[in-house]
Amino acid sequence: MHDRLMVALDVADADAALALRDQMGDSVGWLKIGLRLFVAEGPQLVAAVRKTHKVFLDLKFHDIPNTVAQAVESAGRLGVEMVNVHAGGGMEMLTAAAQSAARFPGMKLIAVTVLTSDPMPAAEAAVVALERAKMARDAGLDGVVCSVHEVEAIKHACGADFITVTPGIRWGGQDQQDQKRVADPAGAIRAGSDYLVVGRPIIQAEDPHAAAMQAQAMMRSAVVL
Repeated sequence: MHDRLMVALDVADADAALALRDQMGDSVGWLKIGLRLFVAEGPQLVAAVRKTHKVFLDLKFHDIPNTVAQAVESAGRLGVEMVNVHAGGGMEMLTAAAQSAARFPGMKLIAVTVLTSDPMPAAEAAVVALERAKMARDAGLDGVVCSVHEVEAIKHACGADFITVTPGIRWGGQDQQDQKRVADPAGAIRAGSDYLVVGRPIIQAEDPHAAAMQAQAMMRSAVVL
């Protein structure tokens, strides 16, 4: 489960990010660098994190097709293992992004469907997420970011190999805060999630390494041998 757990480095600067990375060590395989941290620290931080972990660059590119294609190319040149765009940009933008990503076979390109913090009703979110996942598949992307609750339908429609990355992971009675559609690690694995993105439950824990190992244990408990 080490390679299916992604921890979000939702901190302010490189010092905090690298300290957190060192605390977690090999308890996780992936670290996610989002907009706040990338704007603050840039490519230098990506290079530092890539020395020890795979990187998911979570910038949700959403712009005109040419601009997004160029941004995806820049991400590829950074050597990140995964990058995302926002499916709300439409088919032309997604296709341009996929064509750019194809130049970097070691990098997965995925699309955000509906943010797990979006307040739209769950039934509506499920419909929109499925439509956008199909569009991403048709455009040539490798997968999507979606909530755990949409994974099964997306896998059924788009194929077992179509990647699902699921944020909104909580456990142990933690406050959902800005997340609306959540699940615990075991539930996410049972639903068919390929990768789990965890933020506060690990990075705000007294012992982030122990919290990551706890998440892995819950993930393993859901695997039928």
